Parts: sequence; structure tokens; C-alpha cells
Amino acid sequence: MKSLLLIPAVAVVTALSGCVVAPPAVRPAYVAQPTYVAPPGVVYVQPTYASPGPGWVWEYHSYYGWGWHHPHYGWHRGWR
Repeated sequence: MKSLLLIPAVAVVTALSGCVVAPPAVRPAYVAQPTYVAPPGVVYVQPTYASPGPGWVWEYHSYYGWGWHHPHYGWHRGWR
């Protein structure tokens, strides 16, 4: 008799003890940067060569002009 009462209890515990599994978040390898808007009074110049790699953004420098900038490595080709 006790085993008949135990079966529904085990079934309820088994049904309610599951875990929720979410699919892993997939990030793209490269995220396209938005088109950079030139500061007022500055003419936009397109890049003359391809981006040096991931993370580089086409930006305007007040002294050197347009160039590739990376938040960790700085300006491409030695701009300081």
C-alpha cells in the first residue's frame, strides 16, 4: 500500500525537478561599425585601404585627419 502512494510522489518530484536549458548566445565574429559622422566643418574622407583588423574604426583626428583607430592599440601606422 505504501508503495502505491510512493509512485505518484516520485512521479511529481521527477516531473518538477527538471532544469531549464537555454541555447547558448551566438555572437558574430565581426560587428559592422556604424558609418562615422564627421565633426561640423570637416569633410568626410573614405578609407584608402582596408581595415587593419577587427576592432579598428575609421575616425577623425584633429591634427592628422582621418585614419584607423583601435581602442587598445591607438592609431594605425604610428599616429600618436
